Amino acid sequence: MSPDPNIDVAEDAKDLANRVAAWLVSRIASASKPFALSLSGGSTPKQVYQLLGAEPLRDEVDWRKVELFWGDERFVPFDHENSNFRMTSEALLRYVALAPAQIHRVPTDAGSPAQAAALYQRALQNFYGAKTLDPDRPLFDVTLLGLGADGHTASLFPDTPALEERDAWATFIIGATPEPRISLTYPALESSAEIAFLVSGAEKRGILARVLANDRTLPAARLATRGLIHIFADRAALSP
Repeated sequence: MSPDPNIDVAEDAKDLANRVAAWLVSRIASASKPFALSLSGGSTPKQVYQLLGAEPLRDEVDWRKVELFWGDERFVPFDHENSNFRMTSEALLRYVALAPAQIHRVPTDAGSPAQAAALYQRALQNFYGAKTLDPDRPLFDVTLLGLGADGHTASLFPDTPALEERDAWATFIIGATPEPRISLTYPALESSAEIAFLVSGAEKRGILARVLANDRTLPAARLATRGLIHIFADRAALSP
C-alpha cells in the first residue's frame, strides 16, 4: 500500500463511524466543486451512512454538490437484501435531498455482469469527461473501502483476473463469491484524492497487520495512489 497511510484510532465501531462521518462532512464542506464520493458496502459504512442521513450531520452537508458512486456491487436486483445500493438507500438516500442524476448506481439490471461493468464504466467516463484517467485529476474526491478477512477490498479478491486489470475502470468477478460481482479496478480506485479504509473488530486484526506490513499477496495492500490513504480502525482491529 502506498503512500504510507494515516491511521486514525477509534475506541470502538461506533466511535469509528462518528469519526468517519465527521471527516466526510468536513471534506464535503471544503469542496468548491461537485464532490465525487465512492461508497463501500458493509456494516461499518452503513453506520456512517446512517449518521450522515440523520440530524445534525444531514443538515451540515450541501447535498446539491455530492455525486455518489459505488466501489463494488453484487449482481443482484436493486432491492435485493444483499445489494449495496439497497443498504445505502435504506441508511442514507431516503433521508437526504439528492436528485436521481447525482446517484450513479451500478446497473445490475443489465443483462449480464459483463454488460453491467461496461455500462458502469461508461457512466464513470461520462462523469469524468474523458476515457483516460489523468493522474493530476482524480476521478473521486474520496473513496471509502472495507477490508475483507482474506485481504480483499471492493470486490478485488485474491487470485482473480481482476487484480491484473489495468485498462478497464470497472470489471466483473465470477466465482469468488456466490453472486457475481461488479467492481472498480485498481486504476479507478487509485484515482482518488483521498482513500479511507474502514476497519473494525478483532477478527480484522491479523489481516490489517499484514496490509500495514505491505503483504503484496493481499489485494488491499497492492493499492497505490498519488492521493492520501487513511485507515480508520478501532482499537480491537489494531491492538497487538
